Amino acid sequence: MKNWKINLIFILFAIVGGVAIGQLANLQIRQGDYYDALASGQKGVSAIPAMHRGGIFLLNGVCLAQNKNKTFLYITPAKLDEGFLKKSASNLAGLLGISSEQLLAEIAGHDSIKKEVPSANLTDLQTYLKQQNSTGFRLEEIELRYYPQVEMASQVLGFTNGEFAGQCGIERFYNDFLSGQNHKVFAAASQAGRGADVFLTIDYNIQYMAEKLLKQAKEQWDIDSGQIVVEDPISGKIVALANFPAFNPNEYGQIRDLSIFLESASQKLFEPGSVFKPITMTAGIEERLVEPETTYIDKGFADIGGKKIYNFGQRVWGEQMMIDVLEESINTGVVFVEQKLGSAVLWRYIKNFGFLEKTGIDLPSEAASANEGLKNGYPRDFAVASFGQGIMITPLQILRAFSAFTNNGQIVQPYLVEKIVLPDGQEIAHEPVPVKKVISEATANKIATMLISVVKNGAGRAAKIPGYYIAGKTGTAQVPVKGGYSDTATVQSFVGFFPALKPQYLIIVKLDNPKGVDSSGHSATVYFHDLAKYIIDLKQIPPTPDAP
Repeated sequence: MKNWKINLIFILFAIVGGVAIGQLANLQIRQGDYYDALASGQKGVSAIPAMHRGGIFLLNGVCLAQNKNKTFLYITPAKLDEGFLKKSASNLAGLLGISSEQLLAEIAGHDSIKKEVPSANLTDLQTYLKQQNSTGFRLEEIELRYYPQVEMASQVLGFTNGEFAGQCGIERFYNDFLSGQNHKVFAAASQAGRGADVFLTIDYNIQYMAEKLLKQAKEQWDIDSGQIVVEDPISGKIVALANFPAFNPNEYGQIRDLSIFLESASQKLFEPGSVFKPITMTAGIEERLVEPETTYIDKGFADIGGKKIYNFGQRVWGEQMMIDVLEESINTGVVFVEQKLGSAVLWRYIKNFGFLEKTGIDLPSEAASANEGLKNGYPRDFAVASFGQGIMITPLQILRAFSAFTNNGQIVQPYLVEKIVLPDGQEIAHEPVPVKKVISEATANKIATMLISVVKNGAGRAAKIPGYYIAGKTGTAQVPVKGGYSDTATVQSFVGFFPALKPQYLIIVKLDNPKGVDSSGHSATVYFHDLAKYIIDLKQIPPTPDAP
């Protein structure tokens, strides 16, 4: 009997042991790959710390984007004692930095609300909540992306979503560096637990003034929008890139018009108008078909087929030289040059100057038009394109084209980031992009001289600064609408550089639909003057000895 019981126990242990061994064999042999992958995944997760996103700075150290911890109070009214809010609403509201009326209004009809706690009141609020001993309150600290300069350079910066992923601007273009996921950053970022810092080329003071001038343009001329870009024309470094209207990246979720997130200098196409005339004139001089002193007879119109092409205000100028054509921005004069060039040659220069391709600036979703309608168009289409109508470009494209007149015939690629600093202190410096030669140095110098004359004697007089040679061109373009052009809306711009004999700054001022002013000579040109004078004083640029 005793042996029987012992045998039974032995058999039961054998069965259980066999099942266990079978399960172990199943885990190790049949499903080994699955569990090995699961273990590897667990090890991978633990080996990659939660990354703190890198910051965005100016070269002088001013912070434009960083991470910031904020504390929020979650209130669940249903869990509060009856009558609590009526008795204590004023005390609680005061600690939250709002009125008791506002607090009660937000709570009414809601299952729960979330309120940010002012950092100065956090300790007092924590003490207060302990005294209440209620489950209706919950404090939570959250890390958020914070933009301390608020609206400054908002379209350039962009913003991040709730998962700290860049959505537009620098935040998006350099997301892999900022988040620590770029292969050049990953090792150092993994060790430090944070991504790389990005340093922009933007000058704080010049950016501030550019944005201030656009706000003034809104007050003075009620512009719909506007852009100002300031560039070092030799290197392509962007010194300022301002958009109006701007937005607060800290509150991007409150924006209803999503178009405000677009960086218009690189993402919005427009017909440039007369700031394009130097391009046509350049082609004529480079092809040795005209010189600055070449003359023609202006009748006030050009007949190329279809509707006649008139000068601004239908003015008749009579005999004029090519330098006069740019000075007074005469439409028929550049049509005269275009007719000598022919459509195919003008198209080649349009392509060579980069108007059919992106500039390559380090911002996402840059726009460019192939202008296929113009390429396949009629002779009249090229005639009007010669003075900037019927061709679509971006402000950055025309700025890049003008860099040829400052840089011995070479155009440069604009850029916004000077360096990236890894968590271990290593730096990734901006790598210069080779310049592209588009015209001869002789032609570039002739055009620069003509543009100096535009400011000295012509439509750009408002840009004059005593003691300095300023070069530039005005532009007042009609705005295309369905079936033709608007009778009232215009885009008014000025592109110029200084000191003109040894350029340090190249600027475009573009105002979209200013009201109550008929030409850029009285609007955009004035703002160019004010910004150029500010930069001259700020950087203490010495006057040119023989300048008027």
